[in-house]
Amino acid sequence: MPPFDATADWIADRATLQAWLDAVPAGAVVGMDTEFMRRDSFHPQLALLQLGCRGRHALVDPLAFAIDDALRPRLGDGDAVTVMHSAGEDLETLAPMLPDGPRVLFDTQIAAAFVGMGLGLSYRALVAELCGDELDKGETRSDWMQRPLTASQRSYATLDVVYLESIHSQLGERLQQRDRSAWFAEDCERLKRRASQHEGDPQPQRTLRGAAEWPTERQALLRRILLWRDRSARTLDRPRPWLLDDALAMSLAQQPPASLAELEQRGRGQRALRGAQRSELFALLRAPVDHDEIAATRPIPAHPQGEAKKALGEMKVLVDERAAELDLPPGLLCPRKVLEEYVVTAEWPDFLDGWRGEVLHERLPGLLPG
Repeated sequence: MPPFDATADWIADRATLQAWLDAVPAGAVVGMDTEFMRRDSFHPQLALLQLGCRGRHALVDPLAFAIDDALRPRLGDGDAVTVMHSAGEDLETLAPMLPDGPRVLFDTQIAAAFVGMGLGLSYRALVAELCGDELDKGETRSDWMQRPLTASQRSYATLDVVYLESIHSQLGERLQQRDRSAWFAEDCERLKRRASQHEGDPQPQRTLRGAAEWPTERQALLRRILLWRDRSARTLDRPRPWLLDDALAMSLAQQPPASLAELEQRGRGQRALRGAQRSELFALLRAPVDHDEIAATRPIPAHPQGEAKKALGEMKVLVDERAAELDLPPGLLCPRKVLEEYVVTAEWPDFLDGWRGEVLHERLPGLLPG
């Protein structure tokens, strides 16, 4: 059992939540986590919000009342430090309540990578390493939408925030010792920006490398289809593949259907592709691709071949060497997929802006194939 008080207040109304938040001192460290469901929807459904501060813990029930903007004064605009673990999906889930995320975010998974504990470390492993306790994984795939929650669920959810203040203290000290606090803060801000991009990727076709050799007109059509899929999935609140999976999207861009009946035949099995959506998609597929649309479509990067593949190997060696010098995981400094795109396009990646650019920009461009 943890050396902490793992009990939590159950909060099922706005006034009680407000009182709990009002009791958070200025500049305090607040642990936060969420439980959410995303089985048959585009948007994650918040099922539970966990909070912890100075030995007080709360389980907030968003199914009982609308949290709305209750978190903003203390966490979104105030000077509290919000501690979370692997916060990306949690921030997306909380976006309706915290559109820009917490003002000061401390992501313990990112911090662990910066202090030499490895990339992608789990919360359970972090608790074991820093707090000496083993957490039960029994409720990992639990149904968090059910009410009432079981005692086991409530205990599991509370423990997700019980340790965060202690972990924050230990990792914060290690970051200072390694002089990595500024780099770490930059990556937390990057994570917040990514989670707050509510409109989706404006160039979704670039993830489908199988279309890299297609003519520019076909790539532009593929982009049009994928942008429509994203907009429609958001509006219908259904997973993107329910409307159109990647394989069908590529097939339709390569060979658009000649009739609505053909589209219906080829789209069988797409659970959210109903009559209205098929008609809308068919109209998009039949509309000609103009010059402006082609110009707005960034080319899909191909897999490195020949000299580019050789240059990729040299870049990977450089990244590994610099990561070893800095005592950082190579994947934190620069993932392979970022190098693959850079070596093909010769466009400096956004991912390598900031502290990464300071570390790599002097030597990495010189390795591009001539």
